[in-house]
Amino acid sequence: MYKLIHTDKNTGARAGKLMTKHGIINTPAFMPVATKATVKTITTDELYEMGTQVLISNAFHLLLSPGMEVIQRGGGLHKFMNWKGGIFTDSGGFQMIRKDFPFKINDEGIIYKNLRDGKKYSYTPEICLMNQKLLGSDVAMILDDCPAYGSEFKVVEASMERTIKWAAMAKNVEQNHGQLFFAILQGGTFAELRKRCAEELIEMDFDGYGIGGLSIGEPKEIMNDVLKLSVPLVPEDKARYLMGVGSPIEILNAIESGIDIFDSAFPTRNARHQTLMTSKGSIDIARNKFAMDFSPIDENCGCYMCKNYTRAYLHHLFKESELLALRLASIHNLHFIQSLVIGAREAILEDSFSEYRKNVIAGFV
Repeated sequence: MYKLIHTDKNTGARAGKLMTKHGIINTPAFMPVATKATVKTITTDELYEMGTQVLISNAFHLLLSPGMEVIQRGGGLHKFMNWKGGIFTDSGGFQMIRKDFPFKINDEGIIYKNLRDGKKYSYTPEICLMNQKLLGSDVAMILDDCPAYGSEFKVVEASMERTIKWAAMAKNVEQNHGQLFFAILQGGTFAELRKRCAEELIEMDFDGYGIGGLSIGEPKEIMNDVLKLSVPLVPEDKARYLMGVGSPIEILNAIESGIDIFDSAFPTRNARHQTLMTSKGSIDIARNKFAMDFSPIDENCGCYMCKNYTRAYLHHLFKESELLALRLASIHNLHFIQSLVIGAREAILEDSFSEYRKNVIAGFV
């Protein structure tokens, strides 16, 4: 369950605690993406060291491989991946907007073709939650229908209605002891649909709410407008989870509006593409100007990369396509984001979040 600890006196930024069966998650919190039971190139010990409290895995991907039986025999998802902190499991609803995913959708759920064996399977809200119960995650996300950005009103309305129906179906699934169920608010960029979806899902009284359907291609201005509309619709005593957002400025803006939890592959994906986040903005470490730069990535950073290696060394590793480059860059970017969010919580508790946000963003401009 979620407990609100403090709201910054000058903004909507909140500090809280999400109580889970694997410990308390202090919010705001950022979840590295462990889609297939791993954060790419990073060990769990390294995640702990950088302040990570909670990860998010994808129940649908894990159903496809290695399968529920393997993870069950491995002692559940926590033991299987050797992670003692919190785990959210996403439902897999986001798969439906991927062009390379063969599926058919109806009011009862999804019919999909497993590319591994060529067979067709049914994936309903009940099956989705039963799988997440088998995984033993701390927070299970309800199956939702996520429309592609730019869909017309009628398409988004039908999607929103399906999301509501699926949430009602999911309420019939008994929860594991200590496992929380989060529903996902949909409605595209249409205010009336967002409002209606929120009202009906909140009436069902889930443990928390994800704000879905954002950061999928819409302009940042529109995302911010929808976010400002959506956040007040979620009661103060429920955790607010913005799905798929992981850039520093977007996280700070969302925290300011009252968001508690984030997840994104942004830090690790950018790292693998040679982009490093610093307190003075992002840098492309592949540029030749770093070949003779023997300073750390960020002089204000205390991550393993910055304490032990230089920009010149990382530049060399990427130039030579060494696998260590991916690890060191990912460690740095994840550490940077975790430090950012930890600093945000401290600032909220001191009623100085507005100044904290302003100072951080100034470095990126």
